[in-house]
Amino acid sequence: MLLKAKPCRWGKCIFCDYIDDNEVDEDYINRVNTEVLQNVTGEFGVLEVIDSASVFELPFETLAEIKRVVKEKNIKRLFFESHWIYRNRLDEIRKYFNVPITFKTGVETFDKDFRENYLKKGATFDDWKEVKKYFDSPCIMVGIKGQTKEMVERDMKIIKNFEHATVNIFEENSTDLKRDDELIKWFYENYRYLEDDPHVDILFNITDFGVG
Repeated sequence: MLLKAKPCRWGKCIFCDYIDDNEVDEDYINRVNTEVLQNVTGEFGVLEVIDSASVFELPFETLAEIKRVVKEKNIKRLFFESHWIYRNRLDEIRKYFNVPITFKTGVETFDKDFRENYLKKGATFDDWKEVKKYFDSPCIMVGIKGQTKEMVERDMKIIKNFEHATVNIFEENSTDLKRDDELIKWFYENYRYLEDDPHVDILFNITDFGVG
């Protein structure tokens, strides 16, 4: 479920131009989100809420509407995403909704030098175990010029330590980052089997979640 949000508080990742649904008018955000949330059926008992920032950039009125829908549709599990900078506030969301929550976070890669000095991710951990202390599901990106097979192989090994992970194949956008098609081809040939892993979501296209 793709909702509108306020601008990402971090907003420095050099690969991200995902800002078209950002708004500063909270009344407008809430009106749009209330309408979108009417489409929740509760058929599977799971709701994933996506926006172009963190769950903490959703206005309180939207959070209250999500909570109402969770109760009305008998939702048993929620999926939210949050930036690393909010890692010490995740329990606020857990307590508010009072249902099991899988928290995703954009790691992009566990190679700290590439993640921080090049991608400017702002996720300053040194070891994957630090991530696991707070989050349930790392989001990894594959296919950026400058990445290596060794980086990707290490990332694919590390995500096995989490209950869930998402792998995004990079698609060029309005930023200056370039796509490494050879690396993506290699990844496809060596890791396509992960499509059958229930603990991993692979997005070969940005719209594979049905949004975007």
